[in-house]
Amino acid sequence: MRPISEAAAEQSGRSRIVLEYALTTKRLVDTAKQPGFTAASWAPLAELVDVDGFERIGNFKEVMNWTDYVGFLTNWAANSEWDGSFKRVSEIGGVVFLELEERSRIGDFESVVNSMSVYEFTADDKIRHIDVYLQMALPSTDMLTSYEGVEIT
Repeated sequence: MRPISEAAAEQSGRSRIVLEYALTTKRLVDTAKQPGFTAASWAPLAELVDVDGFERIGNFKEVMNWTDYVGFLTNWAANSEWDGSFKRVSEIGGVVFLELEERSRIGDFESVVNSMSVYEFTADDKIRHIDVYLQMALPSTDMLTSYEGVEIT
């Protein structure tokens, strides 16, 4: 494993976009603890996304559009620390598969997971769909408080 920034420097095209998405997320999660951070603060991430057609299916099969996702991110990032290490990226037929080791902390709860996210794009290279898959230890119920108000199917 190695830093995401190091891997991003070696990539181009849609693989690079996906790694920029991860790097931007890290930067904004770090910034989210500062006064004045709002849903509008996710604008740099929105530049990579088809905000009108966006859909994310998360690790608990919850489905969110861009507005829902930004609301979720804003709440989560204000109370969380997140970082990741690069494992591998592959692009097949215009779809990008990104594998990371992700480390997060929410209060006293710490987690390390292996993630695989599948990114689909519009014709103009905006992210339109993300599927998230995780390998992780069973979480405590305390971790699930960040999902309050999110419909899990």
